[in-house]
This record gives sequence, C-alpha cells and structure tokens, in this order.
Amino acid sequence: MSAATGPIAGEPDEAEELQQPGKPGEAEGPKERFDAAGRRVLLVCVAGGFTTLLDQSVLNTSIPALRETLHAGPADLQWIVAGYSLAFGLALIPGGRLGDVKGRKWFFVTGLALFTLVSLVSATATEPGALIAARLLQGAGAGLVNSQMIGTLQDVFDGQLRARALGMYAVTGGLAFALGPPVGGAVLALAGPEDGWRLTFLLNVPFGLATVALAVRHLPRPRPSARHADLDILGLLLVGALTLALMLPFVRPPGWVGWLAFAAAALLLLGALAWWQRRYARSGGHPLIHPALTRSAPYALGTATAMAQFGSSLAASLVLTMFLQDGLGLSPMGAALVALPSAVAMGVASALAWRVVQRFGRRTVTAGMVGSALAMLLSGLLAHWAPAAVLPWLLALLQLLAGASVGLMGSTNQAYVLRHAPAEAAGVGGAILQMAQRIAAAVAISALSGVYLRETAAGGGHRSAYLTASAVCAAVAGLAVLASVFAGRATAREQREGEPAAMSRGRTPVR
Repeated sequence: MSAATGPIAGEPDEAEELQQPGKPGEAEGPKERFDAAGRRVLLVCVAGGFTTLLDQSVLNTSIPALRETLHAGPADLQWIVAGYSLAFGLALIPGGRLGDVKGRKWFFVTGLALFTLVSLVSATATEPGALIAARLLQGAGAGLVNSQMIGTLQDVFDGQLRARALGMYAVTGGLAFALGPPVGGAVLALAGPEDGWRLTFLLNVPFGLATVALAVRHLPRPRPSARHADLDILGLLLVGALTLALMLPFVRPPGWVGWLAFAAAALLLLGALAWWQRRYARSGGHPLIHPALTRSAPYALGTATAMAQFGSSLAASLVLTMFLQDGLGLSPMGAALVALPSAVAMGVASALAWRVVQRFGRRTVTAGMVGSALAMLLSGLLAHWAPAAVLPWLLALLQLLAGASVGLMGSTNQAYVLRHAPAEAAGVGGAILQMAQRIAAAVAISALSGVYLRETAAGGGHRSAYLTASAVCAAVAGLAVLASVFAGRATAREQREGEPAAMSRGRTPVR
C-alpha cells in the first residue's frame, strides 16, 4: 500500500507491509529489486544525504581546534554549530513545496552546488563572523538538497521499494552522523589542529562535485508531483518566520525578556499560520501544509519521536567530544576512537533493523529509544564516578549501545512517519519531518553546549558538567520513548477505525 491510499494497518501487519509483499501465513513472495535507473537515482540521493549530513558531525570534533585558531567565544561557537541547523530548517519546507510544484532535479543541483561552493569559503575563513555567514549559506543549500531527496524517493519508488529506499537514505544519514567524529579526528591527527579543521570543510568539495555531476545525469527530468501549481506564498513566509521564532532564541539566548518575546511571537505566528491555511483552503487554494498531515496523529507523534531522538543524539555527541578533549585531555584522534564503536554498531544494527521490524513492528522504535536514553544516562554517571584511566574504554562500550539503538530506530521511524504523507505532498511531508529534526538539533545543541560551557566556566568541573548535560539528553530521549508509544497506539486506532470503512466499500483492508 502506498502512503497515499487505504487504511493504515496495525503494528505487526504494518511491519510486514514495510518488509514483505505477502500476507501473514503465506510464503514470502519474490523480493522486489531496484532496476538500473532506480539504483542510479538512489545512489544520487544517498550521496547527497551523506555529503550534507557528514558535514555537521565532522565539525563536532573540530570545535576545540577551531575555537583556538579563530579565537571564537561561546556565542560564536553556538552560531557556527547551530546556525547550520537554523538555515537548514528554514530552507526545508519552501524547498519541499517548490519541488512538489516545479519538479525536484534543478533545486537539488542548485542546493548542492551552493553547499559545495560555500564549503570552500568556510575552509578559508579567518574570523568567526565569516565562518558563521558561510555556515548559514551551507545550511540553506543543504536544506534545499535534502527537501528534494525524500520527495524524489517517494516520486520514483512505490510499495516495498519505497520503504527500502527511504530506509537506505535514513541509514546513510545515520552513518554519516556516526562516522563524522572518527573522520574528523583522523584529519586533525594527520594535518594538525590549525589546518585540520579547514580540511574537514574541504572534504565536502569532492563529494559535492561528484554528486552534482551524477544528479545532472541521472535524476529524472523535472516533473511536478502536486496536482496543483499554486505556491501559497504567504504560507511559506509564515512558516519561515515561525521557524526563526522557534530556533533563534536557542542559537543566541536572548535573556528572559527576549525569551518571552520570542515565545509570544511563535504563538502568534502559529495561530496566523493555522488561520491562513484554513482560509486558503476555503478560497479554493491548496495550502502549504496538506490537511492529511495535520489530521494524522501517527505522523505528528512519529515526527515528535524523530525530533527528540535527533536533538538528543546530536547534542550528546557534541558534548561527549568536548568532554573527551577538554575534560580528559584526549587528542582529536583519541576522541574519535571512543566514538568509532557507535558508527560500527549503527551500521550493523541498520542492516538488521528490518528483520527486527518484521518481528516486532513499531516496538522496534520504542526499544531503540530506550537503549539510547540508557546509553546517555550511563555515560554521564560513569564520567562522574569512574577513574580517568578506564573512562574512555567504558564510554566506548556505551557508544556501542548508543549506535545500535539509533541504528534500530532511525530509518524505521522515518519509514513509518512518511507512510502517512500523501504522494502529492511528499516533498512537504518529508520537509516538515526534517525541519522538525533541525529545530530540535538547533535547540538541543545550543542548550546543551551552553549548559556544558557555562558549568565548566563557573568552576563546576568537566565531569559534573558532562553529567548534567548527559542527564538532560537522556530526559529528552525519554520523551521520544513516550511519543513512540503513543504513535503505536494511534496507528492501531487508525487501523480499527479504517477497517469498517474499507469493508463498507467492499474492500479488504491491507495487511
């Protein structure tokens, strides 16, 4: 069943639908395979996702070296790290809608070319302001690219192949996130701190250029997927303003008066967006946010799960890197080796995830989030109490649990969420999911790095600061566990409500 049609099946059957073409109790049908054209499209999308998502995780390892070379203060560092997520999030929904209406190929190429070009600017920056500006432009290019990728995969593939393609895209993003610290550490170890952080930006250039060439050649010709070409310009502007109101105070904390002002602005913009979407629909237009997305509890709760997972994982990785280098005095390569088991475990778990989903359904997502929350909490407790001589080894062991947990749930949750996005809003549906994750990343990175830096500056000690930050990350991951549980219940409820309607129309519910 495609994401656009039919009742939603319950947990065990939903897993079978994502994994197998047959019904329960039947022999498994022949496994669908990607044809040559499909493999090329998938390669382009996976390469684009890997290039743009590797960038931020590689940079995490370079933060201490970058701080010393550019004499960057805490506020500069927050803008350098979280500004990328801010611009990324701002570009997603407009990019997704433009791709739905105008076709995706040339928006993909333009975004990736911008990202690659500005990587050169980032590598040559001599002061924090220039790097901040370059990071904002990089984020905008990456957002434009990623908003096209999910939509392209949903346009090109159907059924089991769509689930597998989305899963491979999500797994690639997760591996890029996990491989970033080891790659960054190796570059810094070989080139030294001052040149090493610049080389981490230059890594993007060959990947980006190769992917642009592949995209020009192999992505399908621009073909709108939306049946209607109206763009809802005011809706786009309101979403952009709302994204800024949500993310800016975390990128640059404004004080209590500023917090209240941003909160009030966000509430007003949210109300204005809801009012305008209803009015635009009543006037015969086709609103930016498809009604099926706003009505779907599984979509909303699955997106909330992804937000909490992405934000907590990204923040935990950044704070761990800072603690290993600043608190334990490890070299960038030493810190990278502590993080390496996470990448290995994520790769193995991602490869096995669909077998686990076939057996346990959506509970796979919940179990993965439980493991992630435990890994974060135990890391903080060990950092506070364990002897320094064995602490890196213990943290490396916990990275195995963290990586395996994210590998099990990351692509699984994304596939479940996007099944509730109709085909004509595939770009926007995927963009909203990614924008929510980027908002969570900006909030979590800024807040948690701020917690760590402020506590160490106040004399609280690196161990105590890391414990505090890890406990907050674990609490956020705990929220993802709750959201995942409620998403499973909402999906089961949709199935129970959908089956009688399907039977009344003479249809057999899809299993």
